[in-house]
Amino acid sequence: MGEFELLAKLRERLPPAGSKVVLGSGDDAAITVPGGATATSVDAIVDGVHFHREQAEMAQIGHKALATALSDLAAMGAEAGEAYVVLGVPSGLGEAQCLELLDGLLELAARTGTTLAGGDVTRAPALSLAVTVVGHAPSAERLVRRAGAQPGDLLVLTGEIGGAAAGLALLEEPGLASALPAEIAQRLRLRQLQPMPRLAAGRVLADQGARAMIDISDGLGADAGHLAAASGAQLRIDAATLPLAEGVLALADATGRDPLELAASGGEDYELLAAIPAERLEAAAAAVGELEKGTTLTPVGGVAAGAGVEIRLPGGALLKPAGFDQLRP
Repeated sequence: MGEFELLAKLRERLPPAGSKVVLGSGDDAAITVPGGATATSVDAIVDGVHFHREQAEMAQIGHKALATALSDLAAMGAEAGEAYVVLGVPSGLGEAQCLELLDGLLELAARTGTTLAGGDVTRAPALSLAVTVVGHAPSAERLVRRAGAQPGDLLVLTGEIGGAAAGLALLEEPGLASALPAEIAQRLRLRQLQPMPRLAAGRVLADQGARAMIDISDGLGADAGHLAAASGAQLRIDAATLPLAEGVLALADATGRDPLELAASGGEDYELLAAIPAERLEAAAAAVGELEKGTTLTPVGGVAAGAGVEIRLPGGALLKPAGFDQLRP
């Protein structure tokens, strides 16, 4: 398998480019005519750090690489546009596996309206994918930042949390699946292996006046801390209101962990945490549920003057905010 032969076969599978792309993959650079404002983000996943090849199908790895990058666009309230992928190929990875990986990328790209506009292939000591995504909005003011949460705002959370952390536990210790119905166990694994970026929900929250927003990739506690620091405010979260994915309670019981601690620190759920004016809650919840069927919008706390994050457990005790750090074991 040669680099240029593989690139040619990868390009053969790409669908037609989106309307903002004049020249896509195959030249020295892509050419786009975006208009309005763009939001650009880079994310990477590496075998042994963010996934394990023996635990996932190649298509799932491709899906996750694009999903994690697109989640950053969702947190800005942007519309997905283009993606550029750098694939690091280790020895022993064949052409068929590379094409299966691309199929996972393409399936999610089609679902989200994303154009794979270019990228590169290189040898690497471990399978890796670095994905750059570009999102679009009519103006820069339409994009939501981490800064902007104001005292009196509600904190709202899309979907459910804890599922990805529970899924990771099941992948690492398959015997834990005996504590759960097979269907629920598989659903939890897929939350870890095939997360879905909340692009529609992000645009709804932006339309409904979200003042600050972040995706829950490194854990609710850690990411809430980033939003609090950027906004110069304190986030107060009521742990009893956190929407836990089905199966998290049983999995936590089987592993001897507190389910609220598991959900608040586990990460990789890729849900959105946003600060919105209280009067926008009803309209925002209805719109999110309509555009992303089955997705809820749950008020989980509020914004106050001060700094940091306060996660209050039932009974009044505080849960220390925690999460994933890329450079720590």
